[in-house]
Amino acid sequence: MSDGGEAKAYYPVFLDLAARPAIVIGGGEAAEKRARALLRLGADVVVIAADPTPGLLELEADGGIATEQRGYVRGDLEGAFIAFCLSADEEVRRAVSDEAEERGCLVNVAGDPELCSFIVPSVVRRGGLQIAVSTGGASPEVAHRVRRRIAGEFGEEWGAYVALLAEVRQLAAERVAAGEDVSGDVFESVADSDLLERLQAGERPSAADVLDSAAGETASGE
Repeated sequence: MSDGGEAKAYYPVFLDLAARPAIVIGGGEAAEKRARALLRLGADVVVIAADPTPGLLELEADGGIATEQRGYVRGDLEGAFIAFCLSADEEVRRAVSDEAEERGCLVNVAGDPELCSFIVPSVVRRGGLQIAVSTGGASPEVAHRVRRRIAGEFGEEWGAYVALLAEVRQLAAERVAAGEDVSGDVFESVADSDLLERLQAGERPSAADVLDSAAGETASGE
């Protein structure tokens, strides 16, 4: 918290963790959840815990992560890009934060924003669409409530919508590479169209259908 009780200001950012070393310190259910999330993002995950959960051991047996069944020691963050500390031991928490600061490693110490270089937002995920909510650590409960409200506004159809838009953009790039004249205005036309409503109604148009329709509307409006 900053002076005057105001929440600390953070820069919102989405990180590419694919193939990056990620360290999780702690072996409880929260550590397992974090390790699974990092694994889904393609990170190289190492969990350091004296008593890892059965789920963490299963992940290691499957080759998804590595575990070291011991407590944290200084030097564990060498080469790490990002670290998460979920230990309840205050001395460990501060030591992890200090080492991360010295090594330039991003670190999140659960429940203590003052020991973090970043905080984990509450997130609504709809396929490629991600909406992150944060109160700067002032009230995670409020962030969760806002997330639930947003989740009610953005249904699962948004995942299909974003995926289809990605296909449309890729198809347009392929057509341009093939020498076709594709106006940039077609993307505005797609965004202004009733495509989302059509997906909500159960329609599944192809990227070619969407792009051709938008191109036609753009040409007729010129």
